[in-house]
Amino acid sequence: MKLMNYLNLNVHPVQLSFFKDRTNSFEEVYHAHQGMELLVVHEGTGFVVIEQQIVELQPGTIFCFRPFQLHRIRIHNLPQDTYIRSLFVLEPAVLEAAFSAFPTLCEFLMKLWKDPHMPQAFHSESLPELEVLLRSYMPRLDAAKERGPERLLEEQTLFLTAFLHQLRTDSEKRTDSVPHLSGRSSSTAERMLAWIEAHYMEPFKLDELAAAVHLTPNHVSATFHQSIGSTITEYLTARRIRQACWLLRTTDMSVQDIGEAVGLGNFSYFCQLFKKHVGFTPYKFKGMSAYTIFIE
Repeated sequence: MKLMNYLNLNVHPVQLSFFKDRTNSFEEVYHAHQGMELLVVHEGTGFVVIEQQIVELQPGTIFCFRPFQLHRIRIHNLPQDTYIRSLFVLEPAVLEAAFSAFPTLCEFLMKLWKDPHMPQAFHSESLPELEVLLRSYMPRLDAAKERGPERLLEEQTLFLTAFLHQLRTDSEKRTDSVPHLSGRSSSTAERMLAWIEAHYMEPFKLDELAAAVHLTPNHVSATFHQSIGSTITEYLTARRIRQACWLLRTTDMSVQDIGEAVGLGNFSYFCQLFKKHVGFTPYKFKGMSAYTIFIE
């Protein structure tokens, strides 16, 4: 895990990146952001692991990742094929206040932000029109940077208002959701993810997971790696460390109690593992102002 501070929403609550070509710089890692993340795929195919689901990624797909939500993106055929995306990371409370004059749009934002039953992946049937919207705001946002953070935030809020309005319109037109990755192994992997979600706070036993999905332990490990692109241990560590980060920042629990709560009852081992993957001790991390979690 690496700790990245380039998305410090406490300094400026909105960070926008348009049409970024990540073909040669893409990093496939589990990660979680401080704010809400809106990802627009312009070019590229692959899948996303999010909330114990494996969802297809293709041009026109729009993902909404909630604050501190663990997810992993896998892009196929790099660098032969290109991966171009736009990424908007924001503190949703700022938009909530700005949307006070638009109650139905504010309701849509709140569902994206907090409703566990709200879809987190959408597909735009009019990607060229959406890209026109994005490009029309880019020069305005560049000009606003020269006029200070208040003017920039105002223009960013206007853009996000238009973007979310378009996203809501597209979502209302379609009753179907972005499909899960097809295939028996993917379905089995999703059942593994669900089992891990229910048991990550306990000492991990591979034979119990294998029994739950009716496979041999060796078959479980191979199927998980084939479908997810990482080992079970890598994912389990990511899930535990992400939860530990969340508890360190949002509760008054002791570091020892947090280790036990995420399935790492050996206090010394928990501290060593946390520092190895985050780069800081749990105590130092608890006092930090902002962070983005990347789990390699």
